[in-house]
Amino acid sequence: MSTPCLDRTVLVTGSAKRLGREIALALAKDGWQVAVHYRDSAEDAIKTVADCAALAGASALFRADLADEAAVRHLLPQVIERFGQVDAVVNSASTFEHDSAASFTFDAMDKHLRGNTGAAILLAQALHAHVTARQGTDNGPSGVVVNLLDQKLWNQNPDFFSYTLSKAALEAANTMLAMALAPQIRVVGVAPGLTLTSHMLTPEKFAALHKLSPLGRSSTPADVAATVKFAIDNQSITGTTLLVDGGQHLMKFERDFSLL
Repeated sequence: MSTPCLDRTVLVTGSAKRLGREIALALAKDGWQVAVHYRDSAEDAIKTVADCAALAGASALFRADLADEAAVRHLLPQVIERFGQVDAVVNSASTFEHDSAASFTFDAMDKHLRGNTGAAILLAQALHAHVTARQGTDNGPSGVVVNLLDQKLWNQNPDFFSYTLSKAALEAANTMLAMALAPQIRVVGVAPGLTLTSHMLTPEKFAALHKLSPLGRSSTPADVAATVKFAIDNQSITGTTLLVDGGQHLMKFERDFSLL
């Protein structure tokens, strides 16, 4: 069992519900102070804050539209003002809207790249500046950024065209940021497989698709949250991506799971 961290703060984007919430709760349980970010899901975000606070004793709510550059640039300073410092950022929020090569538009690409790629890069930039400024005041602080990616980058299909482009760009940014922001900041990707169902899948269809992997199961929210925690804790990992998908990236899928 790891030793819980004391007075360390993590910003988890998109943590009002779904996978971001599971990550926030797992880190709170490990002793992290959690900054819960949301855009529209205020009620869910309030519940996540309360649940994190019950586990860690400190949590707070922060709203921002990650497609708005000014809002993104203001987000980390708000968290720093509330908690005094930030040690980690988990970029879990994601725009996921369907388009194809035939329906692709600049607007669709721009929407996905802003929220999924640009925001994550700006938050990494801000964390680096914050940690660098702190180096003169304590004993060599460091920070970490974890970016949620997708196993489909290693098993591509043409569905959700702009979403996939934005995640591919973020995966490339992982490498460049890991080089540019070292040694103050580590940058790690976590790529889940099919983890949660959606309005596009019946429970029966989700259960069947979840089994389509060499291990007979894909990732669960607990699997992904544990991997994010591992990436944060392990001081030797940077510039790479951990695939958490039961091996789904080893299988060829002609369509996205939701459209199979």
